[in-house]
Amino acid sequence: MTSATGRPLLFLDVDGPLIPFGSSSGHPQTAAAVSSPSPDQGNPLLERLDPGLGPRLLALGCQLVWATTWMEEANEVVSPRIGLPRLPVVEWPAPCADEGPRGLHWKTRPLVEWANGRSFIWVDDEISAMDHLWVDAGHPGPSLLHRVAPAKGLVEADFSVLADWIHAVTPG
Repeated sequence: MTSATGRPLLFLDVDGPLIPFGSSSGHPQTAAAVSSPSPDQGNPLLERLDPGLGPRLLALGCQLVWATTWMEEANEVVSPRIGLPRLPVVEWPAPCADEGPRGLHWKTRPLVEWANGRSFIWVDDEISAMDHLWVDAGHPGPSLLHRVAPAKGLVEADFSVLADWIHAVTPG
C-alpha cells in the first residue's frame, strides 16, 4: 500500500457507523467536545462519537472518504472529534427517477462511479442485498459492502472484518 491509488478507498457514513443510535454510555467524550463551545453543540448525538475511531480507521491504511449526508460538515464537526484529518467528500447528485432497481440504495451508484474501478469498502448501516448484487455486477474491482449495526456503530468485530478484507486484497 505505497500510493494513494494502490490503497483501497473506504467510504464512510456517519449516522449509524460513527454515531450509533443506541445508548451513548459506552463512548467517552473528547475534551474538546466537553469544554469548547461550538456551533454544533445543538446536536446531542455528537457525544456518541468515540474519539478512538479516528486512529483505528487511519490504521486500516485505506484512503478514507466521507460518504454521508453530512457532506463537508463531516470535516468540520466529526473529523476533529474523532481525530481524523479533512477527508474527501462524495458529492451526491440530485435524485432522479431512474436510479436503478427497486431496493438499490441511493448512494450505491455514485459510490461505484466515484471508485472508478478502484478497490473499495463501503461502511454504512443501510446496505442491502440489492446493493451487493448491483456492485458485484457493475464494479470491476474488489469491493466490500459492510453493514454496521446502527444501534452499536463500528465495533471490534467490524474492524476485524475490514482488516481481513484489506489484507486479502492488498498486495504485499
